[in-house]
Amino acid sequence: MSTAKRTGTQSPAVDAADSHDLIRVHGARVNNLKDLSIEIPKRRLTVFTGVSGSGKSSLVFDTIAAESQRLINETYSAFVQGFMPTLARPEVDVLDGLTTAIIVDQQRMGADPRSTVGTATDANAMLRILFSRLGKPHIGPPSAYAFNVPSVRASGAITVERGAKKAVKATFSRTGGMCTRCEGRGTVSDIDLTQLYDDSKSIAEGAFTIPGWKSDSFWTVRVYAESGLLDPNKPIREYTKKEMQDFLYREPTKVKVEGVNLTYEGLIPKIQKSFLSKDKEALQPHIRAFVERAVTFSTCPECDGTRLSEGARSSKIKGISIADACAMQISDLAEWVRGLDEPSVAPLLTALQQSLDSFAEIGLGYLALDRPSGTLSGGEAQRVKMIRHLGSSLTDVTYVFDEPTIGLHPHDIQRMNDLLLRLRDKGNTVLVVEHKPETIAIADHVVDLGPGAGTAGGTVCFEGTVEGLRAGGTITGRHFDDRAAVKETVRKPTGTLQIRGATANNLRGVDVDIPLGVLAVVTGVAGSGKSSLVHGSLPHQPGAAGEGVVSVDQGAIRGSRRSNPATYTGLLDPIRKAFAKANDVKPALFSANSEGACPTCNGAGVIYTDLAMMAGVASTCEECEGKRYQASVLEYHLGGRDISEVLAMSVTEAEEFFGAGEAHTPAAHRILDRLADVGLGYLSLGQPLTTLSGGERQRLKLATHMAEKGGVYVLDEPTTGLHLADVEQLLGLLDRLVDSGKSVIVIEHHQAVMAHADWIIDLGPGAGHDGGRIVFEGTPADLVAARSTLTGEHLAAYVGT
Repeated sequence: MSTAKRTGTQSPAVDAADSHDLIRVHGARVNNLKDLSIEIPKRRLTVFTGVSGSGKSSLVFDTIAAESQRLINETYSAFVQGFMPTLARPEVDVLDGLTTAIIVDQQRMGADPRSTVGTATDANAMLRILFSRLGKPHIGPPSAYAFNVPSVRASGAITVERGAKKAVKATFSRTGGMCTRCEGRGTVSDIDLTQLYDDSKSIAEGAFTIPGWKSDSFWTVRVYAESGLLDPNKPIREYTKKEMQDFLYREPTKVKVEGVNLTYEGLIPKIQKSFLSKDKEALQPHIRAFVERAVTFSTCPECDGTRLSEGARSSKIKGISIADACAMQISDLAEWVRGLDEPSVAPLLTALQQSLDSFAEIGLGYLALDRPSGTLSGGEAQRVKMIRHLGSSLTDVTYVFDEPTIGLHPHDIQRMNDLLLRLRDKGNTVLVVEHKPETIAIADHVVDLGPGAGTAGGTVCFEGTVEGLRAGGTITGRHFDDRAAVKETVRKPTGTLQIRGATANNLRGVDVDIPLGVLAVVTGVAGSGKSSLVHGSLPHQPGAAGEGVVSVDQGAIRGSRRSNPATYTGLLDPIRKAFAKANDVKPALFSANSEGACPTCNGAGVIYTDLAMMAGVASTCEECEGKRYQASVLEYHLGGRDISEVLAMSVTEAEEFFGAGEAHTPAAHRILDRLADVGLGYLSLGQPLTTLSGGERQRLKLATHMAEKGGVYVLDEPTTGLHLADVEQLLGLLDRLVDSGKSVIVIEHHQAVMAHADWIIDLGPGAGHDGGRIVFEGTPADLVAARSTLTGEHLAAYVGT
């Protein structure tokens, strides 16, 4: 066999399979993208920048990642697809060169009360196997160590249909690790009955005081009133012993109400299923307030909060039970696992050790496996999701990250950057939506979207190298090297809020005076105890309640595609009243969720057709042409505009419209002023909340809370999702709040906010049990001069001193 020789002048032939080195997007129109076309290099780290709302997530998540997931789902059978989320094809002409996308987003992890860091990362599953093999005394299989598995015993006759049918006696048992008292929750609840009903009234007189339980509610109050088990006209305090038992504790029973079969259930189990089976933090604010009022949560006395049965707690390896292991700080647990030398479970120990070491590597070594997953911040949840990918042997996949530096101290950002580069160096395509200059700086390729937000965005302003971005003249390029200077003169405090002996989570009996009447910043590495100090201790201090503490946390905004900025902020109420007054009709006509709704689409503006395992189709309603209202409602005008035209306005337009003239509405104008104040002037009043970016939602929440009467504002990382240019506007807003007589306390990692502070409280020196102490209190200038802490070193480097 002869081998053809190439001469030096011949170029090597490119194999067709090696020519697909680009992800090509052509004609993308998702959300605000304007027929966008772009080519993204594979096996490189590409960072997408641009102001909040410029279209970064629409391009990366809703177009590239969504189409990749949809195509993978289509490879499964129709039967399997029926159980999977249905995804529509994004509005795009061509998408070429896609690879499997692994999405690591900021979505909070499930808020189920039985979900912990250990169960979410499979570390618990490996620990359970380890204890079932090595634990002494041996109590059973891995399920015997699982707090989500109850013990089951059953016996009886079973019929075996094999040849001649034969009845056989059988017993069945399964050993679970669930604590029987708290059912694996770690806490028990005691319900205050006086908060559920007024016992001096009858059910017919409206005795129930539970949120949402109205007298005409078919599924709640009327089941009790018309079940036939209770006298609806008799005051509850006059019930007999049997009636009280039925009212409070009766097992589920089928009853008929107006010919409809319904299930009657005692009030206590019904409340437990409705409100207490969900994580308290995931409830709506008014429901959470009711639960906090009506229910007292205390550590389960039987399992001491470990969630586990006595048997599971008694089985130990080298004196450590599985409950002790889950309560350890993960970095300590990794050391303990490293010290186990058991050849019989060597592969398991190796896998468990790698998983635990990944926590430390990603900056989460301060967590414990028994930490409820609902209590993790967005940044922590995102990093927990990353853990399963760090040791992955997969290559040539696309990793998609949504601001992976959220919640990270500047000290930790370098570690995150190393991880992103490591994923790329394995031969993967890494796409990152990011605002922090430290992460943009490591990119191989930068795509800058804009030039503005909302309708002013959706185009590619720049693509190329970081050096090219700096010289490119775009908003990101101009602000890339912005550095805030440390304040030369700081405000004098008007008083202090004293915190004494704070011990929440990892705090070590902290005593601190937080100054009032100034901009105070609480900082420190992730896990040092910032949120524990501010959210865990501040509301309980004497004087805090009198000051009126308004807390703006990182919790997600809850809203369906029917919700929009007008409904969320309460802006629609004064607008509806103004329309009603001008036209002498009912305000309800001007709500697309009430009487004024188009009857064909029920006020949605579109008609959804469910196609089972295939993506549903949304088509514009032909009756109202997407305006959501009945034609008769659109005949009523205010200032020459109908209600659909008003909802199509931007905040800036509406501010002018309701500020003067015939449509002058002070209540609406005040809300619009606050929206413009937080930089949302471009937002359309009727834009569905589901289409807003993370930064926009954060600012929308801030604008809403600014209406609350409070003397102290507590903001948890308000720079989340904000572009470098928007941070300046946020600092201006914080200054206006302080100058108007408010006290502002900010938990923050962004050096620009630290430099702008009047007072800094730095926690540390490390995370978890290495933190929880005050390592510095003083002005930013003093912190930079001392450089005695990690924060001080990074702030000094940032301001260039």
